[in-house]
Amino acid sequence: MDLPSAAKTLSALAHDGRLLIYRELVTAGPEGLAAGVLSRRCAIAPNTLSASLTVLAHAGLVSSRRDGRSIIYSAAYDRMSDLLWFLVQDCCGGRTEICAPLQKIAAVDACCGVETQFNAGRA
Repeated sequence: MDLPSAAKTLSALAHDGRLLIYRELVTAGPEGLAAGVLSRRCAIAPNTLSASLTVLAHAGLVSSRRDGRSIIYSAAYDRMSDLLWFLVQDCCGGRTEICAPLQKIAAVDACCGVETQFNAGRA
């Protein structure tokens, strides 16, 4: 990820409604949610939801697919992973104590049982 892409992605999340939508999609998992369900869960009007999803999609944070008459939206986990890595990849300049707070991100391992870029190779 480059600086302009990171700025665009962060900008898309810099709104409480869009952040709420994205977090709800992350919680829903790869199966995603239909737009109507997402609108009800987030208590956001359908037209506002649509505008917010457009911003998130342009930033690469959500994807959509048609399922019958519904449009299903899903979080783009790879895009968020790229953003997080971009933000912290050069965090410590060799001083590991500076990166200690990033262990919270490594907690994904405990939650999901996956190895992340942040905890790869650690004992």
